[in-house]
Amino acid sequence: MRSILALTLSLGLLLVFAGQARAQSGVEVTELSASYIFGEEITFSARIMSPSPLQDVYLFFLAEGDANTRIFPVQPDAEGRVEYRHLIRDGLVRPFAQVEYWFQATTADGQIVASEHASFLYEDNRFPWQTLENEQIRVHWYTGDVTFGQAAFDAARAGLEKMTAYLGMQTGSLIHVFIYASAAEVQDALSLGGYAWVGGSASPDLGVALTSIEPGEDQLGEMARQVPHELTHILLYRLTGPAYVSLPVWLVEGIASQAEQATNADYIQALSLAQQNGTLLEMTSLCAPFPADASGAILAYAQSESFVRYLHAAYGTSGLRLLIQAYADGLDCEQGATRALGLPVSQLDVQWRQSILGENVAGLALQNLLPYLVILVIIFTIPLWGILKRTPKADDHEHRHK
Repeated sequence: MRSILALTLSLGLLLVFAGQARAQSGVEVTELSASYIFGEEITFSARIMSPSPLQDVYLFFLAEGDANTRIFPVQPDAEGRVEYRHLIRDGLVRPFAQVEYWFQATTADGQIVASEHASFLYEDNRFPWQTLENEQIRVHWYTGDVTFGQAAFDAARAGLEKMTAYLGMQTGSLIHVFIYASAAEVQDALSLGGYAWVGGSASPDLGVALTSIEPGEDQLGEMARQVPHELTHILLYRLTGPAYVSLPVWLVEGIASQAEQATNADYIQALSLAQQNGTLLEMTSLCAPFPADASGAILAYAQSESFVRYLHAAYGTSGLRLLIQAYADGLDCEQGATRALGLPVSQLDVQWRQSILGENVAGLALQNLLPYLVILVIIFTIPLWGILKRTPKADDHEHRHK
């Protein structure tokens, strides 16, 4: 509490001193603006009015998610206008980040005058985005009519309502959902900022979800599946902060899969076939990244969805929140589940298979061990048979003594 008060007081004093410096020096920084060509350049400008020559002027800007503020010297023209053109190739800016910027001038007698801070969303402006929004979500799309956009917005709203209740949390600040017409266009947008794209993409720390949905017969199903799934990644980040990366992959993707409003037939089929063939994956193996091959990845998603659904039914929202917190605290895959739910993931895996899949885990384990048991029997039986053959019988011993 003291640190908050101290910070508030410091900021207040800073604003007062900045205002006093501005008044005493007669320097005014106005007309702040920023424009950009996505993936190419950002142009920052302002007008600095000063009754006397300035010692120096700097532009400051900070992109959301960056650790360091970038600082560049600028030179006012005769009318006090300053402009700085930042080439993206010289310093990548993360796509869809909020960019905050301001100018600072130093007078000849050493007084520092800073402008107010301005910001903008560095979104992909290569497309004519349409938007629908409420106080919690803003959906952006460029292909498809208003019916397409309304359907996407409805999917986002329904998914958000479901998962905030499921996780027992509030939405927080505005979430942006960008719907591209193809996966290639999503990949292109992210690659301009140095990022790769796989399937669906959420930038949870930015509060931005990216999806690719093409208008057509399958659009409603894809919206009901993709949009809520990606929104859930953002909600999980807001629950855990940077510790989000510590959550097991099966937990993150299993929870996100709960958000999907449409049943994924591929998950059902993959789970059924793996059960029949005895090729189910150990849940502990899904704490790390999922298999790279398509069939292995689908099975990993299918198991995670079913496993998390079982845990939620067995332990409720409070149990799931305890599990998330345990992993956010840095416990490993087995320890986190043990602290939160009383059992490690390996034992919860056994219970899930018995309860949901109807497996006779003990019988299956015995069946899998049978070849090894046969070998052990042979190994021990042969020497024992030799010993028995070499041991003289009691009546033979008596006969020799007669």
